[in-house]
Amino acid sequence: MDKAVLIIMAGGKSSRMKRDKALLPFGDYNSLAEYQYERFKASFSKVYISAKENKFDFSVEIIEDCYCDSSPLVSLVSIFETLKEVDEVLVLSVDSPFVTEEHFQTLFNRAEKERDIIVAESPMGIEPLCAIYRRGILSVAKEMLNKNQHRLKSLLERAKTQKVLFLDEKPFMNLNYPLDYELAKRLSSNI
Repeated sequence: MDKAVLIIMAGGKSSRMKRDKALLPFGDYNSLAEYQYERFKASFSKVYISAKENKFDFSVEIIEDCYCDSSPLVSLVSIFETLKEVDEVLVLSVDSPFVTEEHFQTLFNRAEKERDIIVAESPMGIEPLCAIYRRGILSVAKEMLNKNQHRLKSLLERAKTQKVLFLDEKPFMNLNYPLDYELAKRLSSNI
């Protein structure tokens, strides 16, 4: 994976959390975004953060959304429009602090060449923000944006998608609500 590019998705509205999840303190870091960046930067050739703007207090390259709407689909299109020389990226939601390098390695090891998306599937369901996306999705993704369709699950249905099953649901815990955040802080202090 040392030649792979990882994108940490941090452009969401955080409406259920009531404050920006990417900027919440986590572990020994000022923010979840910095925590995610620091733990993965040595494992990939490049780590970027996808967001509407650079709102971070640490040094990181940002891929800003090229469209006004906010959605992971907008971010994916913006990523491939910005990184024109990159044919595939791994993506991870900023609020999934328990996904590890080993999870990404499993996605890589099982990836089929003819697929455009290789996505994690946990006991909770599909995890579209723990996946490998290839440039082949770009035309379908743009078509969906033109029709104001933003659901990643719709993209997964339309693209050549491969699901990789993981039996443990804990790594895919998302921090959507304040209680999730408090639980994740307690769990991370026990690691």
